[in-house]
Amino acid sequence: MYIASEARYEDMLYKRCGKSGVMLPFLSLGLWHNFGEESPYSNAREMVLGAFDRGITYFDIANNYGPPPGSAEECFGKIVRKDLSAYRDELFIATKAGYRHWPGPYGEWGSKKNLIASCDNSLRRLGLDYVDLFYHHRPDRNTPIEETIEALECIVRSGKALYVGISNYDSVLTENILKAMEAKGIHCLVHQVNYSMFDRRPEEKLMPVLESHGVGAAAYMCLAQGILTDRYFEGVREGSRAAGNSVFLNAEQVTDQKVATAKKLNEIAGERGQTLAQMALAWCYRTAPVATLIIGASRLSQIDDNLKAMGNLTFSAEELRKIDELLAPYAREAF
Repeated sequence: MYIASEARYEDMLYKRCGKSGVMLPFLSLGLWHNFGEESPYSNAREMVLGAFDRGITYFDIANNYGPPPGSAEECFGKIVRKDLSAYRDELFIATKAGYRHWPGPYGEWGSKKNLIASCDNSLRRLGLDYVDLFYHHRPDRNTPIEETIEALECIVRSGKALYVGISNYDSVLTENILKAMEAKGIHCLVHQVNYSMFDRRPEEKLMPVLESHGVGAAAYMCLAQGILTDRYFEGVREGSRAAGNSVFLNAEQVTDQKVATAKKLNEIAGERGQTLAQMALAWCYRTAPVATLIIGASRLSQIDDNLKAMGNLTFSAEELRKIDELLAPYAREAF
């Protein structure tokens, strides 16, 4: 029988998420890869329980995570049921809807029909009465924003989720939906946003919008799908994500320029006593209003390595100047 570590909260850093009472851990565990039917359950269980023992309380899922879609929720639900049920009140569980999950016209996007049905299905797969956070996973320009908000309001008012959030909205759409939600008396807790040294688009417009509305940010892909590690220093190796079937990273995206930049960033990280991955995480965490960094992992040791980033979260002005020079060629257009 699993018994959580009594020291689980001693070393973790927590930050308030926007203007709310929610404190999120430095790292959160994303269950996108390595939690579906094709991955060993024993490894998934080890990562989830190990993460919780280290103070990671936020677990991030979506209705389409797997593969196949839905299987990550089923896997996590099994772990909660068998091992973590006694600790449910200490967990912050999030799921999402918006990407395609079932066939037909109601299986994706932002209609009330899709979002409420998806939330119900997620709760069934997870074996939970409620989730702590329910996200609209991507904007839907063809559905009236009022309908999407009505669905999120219904989900909260019915007790199926404690909080709601959005993901992958640009600054203009974010401003629009936040104002509309506020008019309805609904607070958006968090925006989950793609943010890394190689993708700084949210900095100029999106992050200030979130701050002005008291909304926190949960950053994902902070390691640029592994390019901001030493994984590709010697090229794209067999078994790596870029060599596989990932829809977000292929070998062509691991450019010579990015690898050369990563190697130079690695030198700065070494001077800080960190790996490149640890520095990349620390760099993202310094940006307001980021409250947590969502990581993926294939084994518990990777989570431990990433947690070591907390050992040095401060950057000198000179370090930031050098980093900015190296990152000058990469995406910073307003988002």
